[in-house]
Amino acid sequence: MREVIHAFLTADRPEEVYQFALERVSPLVGATFASVYLVDGASELMRLGAAYNWPQRFRPWLGEARVRLGFGPSGEAASERRTIEVADVFADNDLEDWQEVASELGFRSLIALPLQTGSKVLGAVTFYFADAESFSSENRGLLRIVADQMAATAEKSLLIDQLRRSNAALVEVNAELERQYAAVLQARRLKDEFLANISHELRTPLTAVLGYISIMQDGISGPLTDGQRHDLTHVKRASERLLDLIESLLELTTLKRGELDVFIEEVDPRAPLRDAVASSPAPMPGVTMRLDEPTTILPRIRSDRKKIFRILVSLLGNAAKFTERGEIVASVSLANDRVVYRVHDTGIGIAADAQQYVFDEFRQADGSATRRYGGSGLGLSLAQRLAHLLGGTIEMASTLGEGSTFTVELPLEFEPPAELPVDT
Repeated sequence: MREVIHAFLTADRPEEVYQFALERVSPLVGATFASVYLVDGASELMRLGAAYNWPQRFRPWLGEARVRLGFGPSGEAASERRTIEVADVFADNDLEDWQEVASELGFRSLIALPLQTGSKVLGAVTFYFADAESFSSENRGLLRIVADQMAATAEKSLLIDQLRRSNAALVEVNAELERQYAAVLQARRLKDEFLANISHELRTPLTAVLGYISIMQDGISGPLTDGQRHDLTHVKRASERLLDLIESLLELTTLKRGELDVFIEEVDPRAPLRDAVASSPAPMPGVTMRLDEPTTILPRIRSDRKKIFRILVSLLGNAAKFTERGEIVASVSLANDRVVYRVHDTGIGIAADAQQYVFDEFRQADGSATRRYGGSGLGLSLAQRLAHLLGGTIEMASTLGEGSTFTVELPLEFEPPAELPVDT
């Protein structure tokens, strides 16, 4: 019994343990042959799990045979969850259907025990005897222990098998995720290369267009009427906006590929803010834009002045686009050995559910084709990446209908970031 239980506890494959148990236990109880049948999935049939010493002529079809739940001793034991004992098949007229089978197979008595756990029946184990048998309590106890251990082993095996299948599925899912991630990275790389190449190709002819517009406005190609000058002014303004978009796109793709250089110099932190305010588009009528500088002199910083200017221009342009009343305030201060730029507006604000992707490229809070406010969605994404490139951060606080505040913090002494932002 110790050998059988040890085999049950250490086994992964229950069929091997069933065979081991039948071979050990059958001689002890005097069984001529024995079998284990297991419920086949969710069906009403049981298939052979193990067999001991069956008559030679029946072995070829034994593995193909199926036992239906509720029929025969094994089927009844499994279906009714109880032990079926027949001391003498031929002594009971109610067992006339079994007598023919018993004569053919060569048994006279049998005992079938269900293989069951707390929640379900897994099958049945049946021992067949050549002579009439009056089962002792010792034999019943031994067979009950064996049946319980078989059921426990089968349940353990099912759990192990499920775990293996889950692990295999997880490995496959991870492999598929890795393939998809590699495909996404490849797609992003190709997208960035395409955007960089197309930006270069667009910038060259657009620069030429602006040059010809300037020539026409200067009258070099001939005199212009007032209407023509007015039209050329609008054409040039639209072309400059398009060129600015192309420049932003080219700068963003170059930055994402890690190819944007940083030029470090000593800078008065107020200078790039003044330049940005002076270069920003005029706000809407009724909106004031003012510069709030400290009265004390700020320490000079070592950073890239043009990139700071570019960050602030993007923030001020964003504020001007979404502010229809009130004011836009740009300020600079010093806090915890870092320069702090703030752009505050009293505009439309940003909804809480839209704030999570406000720095995503090509994204806007209103991305519909009928949106009220134009723009490509590149400004804030570019500003965030430039701030990170300079070792700083951008934070946003906004309330829908009340306005937004964007805060840029940069170190006094430039330090390259440990890593670039990850695309999501």
